[in-house]
Order: sequence, then C-alpha cells, then structure tokens
Amino acid sequence: MSWWDALLENDIIRERLPLATLETLEMVAVSSVLTVLLGLPLGMLLHATSPGGLTPQRTVASVVGFVVNVGRSLPFVILMIAVLPFTRWVVGTTLGWQAAVVPLTLGAVPFFARLAESALREVSPGKVEAARVMGSTRGKILGAVLVREALPGLVSAVTVTVVSLISFSAMAGVIGAGGLGALAISYGYQRFDTAVMVACIVVIVVVVQAIQVVGDAVARRLDHR
Repeated sequence: MSWWDALLENDIIRERLPLATLETLEMVAVSSVLTVLLGLPLGMLLHATSPGGLTPQRTVASVVGFVVNVGRSLPFVILMIAVLPFTRWVVGTTLGWQAAVVPLTLGAVPFFARLAESALREVSPGKVEAARVMGSTRGKILGAVLVREALPGLVSAVTVTVVSLISFSAMAGVIGAGGLGALAISYGYQRFDTAVMVACIVVIVVVVQAIQVVGDAVARRLDHR
C-alpha cells in the first residue's frame, strides 16, 4: 500500500479534513475582510497625522501609534485568552470559527495598519504636491492619490496579512476554534496520528502558496512604475 492510499484510507482525513479546511478558509476570509476594513483607515490615519503627512497632528499620531504598537506587541495566544469575555459578548460563544474571527481581527488590524502606513509612505511626494497645486482637497488626495498610487503595496500588505492570519488560525485551534489547527492538535498530536498531522500541514502549505502567488500576481499587475 502506497503512502497516498494510506492517507485516503484514514477515516479522520477523509471525513474531517475537508470540513476543517473549509472552517479555516471561512475564519481567515471573514477576518481578512474585517482587518482591511478596519486596518486601512487606521493606517491612513497614521500616515496623515505623522510628521510630513497631510494633516500633521503629533498628539494624535503618538496616541494612535502607541495603541497600534501595543496591539502588535501582544502574542496572539495571550490575546486570544485575554479577549475571551469580549468574544463571548460579541459572538455569544467562545467556540467555533465564528468566535475565532474576533481575536484574529483584533490581532491583525494593528499589523495591517502599519503595513498600510508603510505602503502609503512609498508614494512619491511629488504626486501629492501636484494634487495640492490642482486644488484637490485633503480627503481627495488621501483617497484618489495616495491610496490609488499605493495599491501595489497595499495588495502586498493584504497578502502578507492573510498568510499571517492562516498561521494565527492554526493557533486558534488551541481554544476550540475548529479548522486545520484544531484537527492537527486533537487528532494529529494528541492521538499520535502522523498522517493527520502531515495532511494538515500539506493543506496549509498549499493554501499559503496559492494566496501568495495570487497576491504577487495582482500586485505586479497594479504596479505601473
């Protein structure tokens, strides 16, 4: 019997791996959308209020930067446990992939905000000045110039964030979030089933590679430099 046949004949792999993969994709997809919706405005605020930004505000930049740095410095496992009461209040439970979305989003928003800020900084100051000379408002410059010109970098930031969320989702399996992480821990590690562990790792690697390839391709397509 080949190793492939052994994997296919494993009941856990045949019955639970597809569902675990779907749960991981669902929690990562929802978390990614929420992270971009919350993290991009936060990154824009960090850039706009920083020295040399559109509306420099040292106090605002310092406060927001401090909050973002605190969020980034917390290990994800500690964050998951710390926000369990908040997760229960928001979702109504601390179990399942839906509950995992809360700590995943809270952990990823500060990370993505800094990446978005860095992408916006890469935009040539000359293009911002040209927009100012033409009479564009600050809001229009921020959205139509900075964000538009930073799209390749923002796409790369989203790609990096999604890949990080996949690794975070595996850790979320420790607290009953479901997905590939929970399957690898419950059946691969605790029941000493190497085949299940290998199958989970392979699926995660394939998903990460697919996301990276697609993200790189989109970023290259948007880069007109």
